[in-house]
Amino acid sequence: MNKPKRYTVTTALPYTNGPIHIGHLAGVYVPADIYVRYLRLTGNDVAFIGGSDEHGVPITIKAKNEGVSPQDIVDKYHAIIKKSFEDFGITYDNYSRTSAPIHHETASEFFKTLYDKGEFIEESTEQLYDEQANQFLADRFVVGTCPKCGNEESYGDQCENCGTSHNATDLINPKSAITGNVPTLKQTKHWFLPLDKHEAFLKEWILEGHKKDWKPNVYGQVKSWIDDGLRPRAVTRDLDWGIPVPAEGGEGKVLYVWFDAPIGYISSTKEWAQREGKNWEPYWKDKDTKLVHFIGKDNIVFHCIIFPSMLKAEGSYILPENVPANEFLNLEGNKLSTSKNWAVWLPEYLEEFPGQQDVLRYVLTANAPETKDNDFTWKDFQARNNNELVAVFGNFINRVVVLTNKYYNGLVPTPAELSQLDEETLAAVKAYPDVIASSIERYRFREAGQELMNLARLGNKYLADEEPWKVIKVDEERTKTIMYVALQIASALATLSEPFLPFTSEKLKKILKISSNDAIQEHRIENSWNSISTKDVLLPADHQIGKAELLFSKIEDATIQAQLDKLEASKKANEAANKTVDPQKDTITFEDFTKLDMRVGTIIEAEKMPKAKKLLVLKVDTGIDIRTIVSGIAESFTAEEVVGKRVTVLVNLAPRALRGVESEGMILMTESADGKLVFVNPDDVNVSNGLQIS
Repeated sequence: MNKPKRYTVTTALPYTNGPIHIGHLAGVYVPADIYVRYLRLTGNDVAFIGGSDEHGVPITIKAKNEGVSPQDIVDKYHAIIKKSFEDFGITYDNYSRTSAPIHHETASEFFKTLYDKGEFIEESTEQLYDEQANQFLADRFVVGTCPKCGNEESYGDQCENCGTSHNATDLINPKSAITGNVPTLKQTKHWFLPLDKHEAFLKEWILEGHKKDWKPNVYGQVKSWIDDGLRPRAVTRDLDWGIPVPAEGGEGKVLYVWFDAPIGYISSTKEWAQREGKNWEPYWKDKDTKLVHFIGKDNIVFHCIIFPSMLKAEGSYILPENVPANEFLNLEGNKLSTSKNWAVWLPEYLEEFPGQQDVLRYVLTANAPETKDNDFTWKDFQARNNNELVAVFGNFINRVVVLTNKYYNGLVPTPAELSQLDEETLAAVKAYPDVIASSIERYRFREAGQELMNLARLGNKYLADEEPWKVIKVDEERTKTIMYVALQIASALATLSEPFLPFTSEKLKKILKISSNDAIQEHRIENSWNSISTKDVLLPADHQIGKAELLFSKIEDATIQAQLDKLEASKKANEAANKTVDPQKDTITFEDFTKLDMRVGTIIEAEKMPKAKKLLVLKVDTGIDIRTIVSGIAESFTAEEVVGKRVTVLVNLAPRALRGVESEGMILMTESADGKLVFVNPDDVNVSNGLQIS
């Protein structure tokens, strides 16, 4: 298309059953915000639309688990998510929610339009039903074995292991997530969107029309689906939480969440337009509007096949120009998991790293899983902050501002004649807006972020080569020129960094006293994105700048270790929760049990067995005698800490030689939930050595 008159940019609606974590940010929200901030800086008309997805089974599961209503859950997490986005600098024009009346109205109208046009198939089908719970099982209430990869914990709609979408009835050995029972099949009526009817259109629109401009991971997944043949997809479900089906026979049914959620983009746009006194329709129905969906790879099918088919069936809407879906972000080598608390949660990050939103934005951009799954590690987070943000970007700005205040009381000096290096440097600065823009417009945000850092590197190299702190001693006029050029670079960084480092950009603009959206009166210099390329002077001579402030601070090892300790605690808690109790051994007779002679004893001596990692040699007072027992507890206890321990001893176990030492019995031990060895011992002080246990 030609240059758009306006942009509608949407982000996947997060489920309101938990807070936002870094996987969401890296996959969807940070790249979308970079893109939108860039579009605004280049003078475009943009509607940046988001909202909370408040329907669907994960919400009802969370509500059941917590003993509250679904509305309680969505109210709680919508507020948390919305505030987190605001505090993190995600600049939505409107952030709505699918429980809002305007959304219920919009989704119902959309359904009725398609219903009245005859775009749905009405069918009675057999669906999984939990007899004990007395309800049909929506997809997330069913768990079973994935028919494609064999994952035994696949959900009824999608396998999180291989990413395959399927129906609940496709699962092998399905079980109800409510009761654990094996469900039965029961007849129920639903409405279906016949995706096969739209197959020819999708082939032409995507496989032919977007072969060159859509990301390979997106195009490949869509092609795979279309090549397999599309089938009708249910748009309604037997649930009591959601938008009631506005059709005869729809009692007790709601719109399937995948059908109503993307309509949330439209209802959120309507909400924004009403508030701002705008007309919403051009943002969704004008061919001169560019529609872009930012999503994760688990949403590709819905945004590239199902939602476009819905829009096409309705007839009056535009289709997305691009759906730049990212892959998944892992954490410290393991898959992010909400249920296992294996995540870096945004509200916790904002609390524990105050004023450091841009550090996380930068690291997630530098590590963005744009073409393949990527890994976030706290060590890399620290290294990128200390070695790039602090040592490159922050160092350059600090030197420029400090030296300008030291030499010229904060006034931009008047340059003398520019050297060839000066002219080449300023010409290079002018090229950066187009270089960075090219990467952003191709959705290569990692590349764009590194180009921004290259501009800071250019500034550092220029100062290092020209050494104004030395030149000032011999040539004051040349020093003025050097500092003037360095200040032009700093000014360019203040503007070009805004999409990536918005809080830093704002701080830098205040230091340099150049204007921003909330400019104060003294900010009399204004630079747009495009002016960096076209203006010869960004900071004129005699312009007064402010005092230096540190843009970034070094992150110490102890701070990182605290985060690693939190993750380790989560790992141990998961291991304890997943630890299974060994099954009962074969039944024995009472006579078998009476053969065991267990006595109360006390460890009176202990030493580590040489060249044996696990063994301690113990002297134990059994009340009968003092005997030697070799015990494999050295990895859990030192010799010193077991001396004096009251223990339970099996005294009539046949002697056994271990590494040349004869062991005459066994100390009874068990394991705690976290895998730590624990003595099975009598606690009562009145129990003396030698007493039998029976």
